[in-house]
Amino acid sequence: MRMSLVISGMGAGGAERVMQTLCDAWAARDHELTLITLAPASADFYRCDPRVRRVGLDLLAESPGPMAALANNLGRVRGLRAALIESRPQVVVSFTDKTNVLAILASLGLGFPVVACEHIDPFRHDIGPLWEHLRRLAYPRAGAVVGVTGAAETYVRRFVKKIPVLTIPNPQEPPPPPAAHPANRFWPEGPTVMGMGRLNRQKGFDLLIDAFAQAAPAGSPWQLVILGEGEERPALEARIAALGLTGRAHLPGRVENPYDHLRQADIFVMSSRFEGFPMSLMEAMACGLPVLCTDCTTGAREILRPDLDGVLVPPEDPPALHRALAGLLADADLRARLAARAPEVLERFSLERVLGLWGDLFARLHLNRS
Repeated sequence: MRMSLVISGMGAGGAERVMQTLCDAWAARDHELTLITLAPASADFYRCDPRVRRVGLDLLAESPGPMAALANNLGRVRGLRAALIESRPQVVVSFTDKTNVLAILASLGLGFPVVACEHIDPFRHDIGPLWEHLRRLAYPRAGAVVGVTGAAETYVRRFVKKIPVLTIPNPQEPPPPPAAHPANRFWPEGPTVMGMGRLNRQKGFDLLIDAFAQAAPAGSPWQLVILGEGEERPALEARIAALGLTGRAHLPGRVENPYDHLRQADIFVMSSRFEGFPMSLMEAMACGLPVLCTDCTTGAREILRPDLDGVLVPPEDPPALHRALAGLLADADLRARLAARAPEVLERFSLERVLGLWGDLFARLHLNRS
């Protein structure tokens, strides 16, 4: 089957990681794939199987005002349309809200279905009134809409009635074998609490830093490491200094292979204010880490089984996060019990299971899956 995959870019994010996983899996099954991004291919963090044809449109110029934004987005639609015509797909799979809108508009009248995929909680992620209006106009013209969580499906069903709307979770593959020479450790030896994700308000790392400061006061052997990069770095660094955590809380930045570093941690914490279907949580569980997670509106409860393979606390509740973290730091038996069940995430969200759900959707769209 000929497929075109569309996403804004292949930077270091969860949706991008899923796009790489699906591209590689479909390429291995002899589908003919073209991966199209609005960003240039030179900006890729994740790189797909060489059998995937790569098209980077380099159309992500900044828009200094409304008229420039209109012109830029019309240019993106035209560029996408030309790339799709050239790739001649039987189906287009598009990731993330605004890019979905552009892909659907670019495909109008071309005769192939677009599957629009929502990768975050649309109840919490505000894309602005204009883009929301365009989403409500465009999505009913797609071939299908996929949400990675039930909440995304519920949101879309409010205004999409006549095409398939369904939930397909993200897949989690087994971690690669440990490297012969483990990656350099960016922090001192000692037990480690780890977080991972973009350094922005959504991920709640300010809450994690505060909770760690209370749960592991001066003299504690525990270290805090937060992998990732983003606009909140200066504020987080200032918070670390103000709480006296310099030398014990570390922001080493983005890493090429997170598994190398997850294996050196003892606890994983996801402190997000809201999520889609968090890949960092599944990656940590796949590595056998006990996890502490905020019960944000989507994602966490669909992945983690409370008190069986992780601990859930209310989102944006600093005292609850502090108490739960302190409990995990103090209870090695609890950590071991949670860690023992965490890798079962690999069975519940296996790549084969998720590919089967995609195959079922393609069959509903009357596409040849051979």
